[in-house]
Amino acid sequence: MSTCITLKETGQAQKKFRNSIFIACAVPVTDEDDAKKFIKLIKSKHTDANHNVSAYLINADNVLAMKYDDDGEPAGSSGKPVFRVLEMKELSNVAVVVSRYFGGIKLGFGGLARAYRETAIEAIENAGTVEVRDRTLVHMESDYSNIDAVTKLVSEYGTILEAKYTDVVHFTVEVDSESKDALIEKVINVTKNRVIIK
Repeated sequence: MSTCITLKETGQAQKKFRNSIFIACAVPVTDEDDAKKFIKLIKSKHTDANHNVSAYLINADNVLAMKYDDDGEPAGSSGKPVFRVLEMKELSNVAVVVSRYFGGIKLGFGGLARAYRETAIEAIENAGTVEVRDRTLVHMESDYSNIDAVTKLVSEYGTILEAKYTDVVHFTVEVDSESKDALIEKVINVTKNRVIIK
């Protein structure tokens, strides 16, 4: 996947539905282990909650992992609506836990689904979203006469992470994966194939 939308930071929200308190926490995660650790952490913080409903969706390094858990609520009434929010907002690499403190009034299936969904949405909106692109490294060796041309082209497509000056200049360049071929082609053309690219 060349780009994905994930959360900028941790987002939290608290809402009240007919005396029940719903507390949501949404975080960006790197992989499924990260998501499971986060869920475990929130459950340990809210051990006194009646339910700690969770959902995550991971799409990283060609691995797709998704799961939701109703944690004792009626099947499909809580974890699934939270997971659907992740799908609806086209988010990846995100985990959400919504903790419920029961207030004595039953909400019914539809009421539960709405409460969990709305609390999760607010936490995600509070976190904010960001588009993340796959990045790749390109190594180049240039003679000194082509330094200006190479640095100018690289600045259009990516970032020079490191430059080592010996008898030639060794560049380590970070670039969007989808722009890599275009950068290499331009460097070859502009320098008349006098730059070694690895």
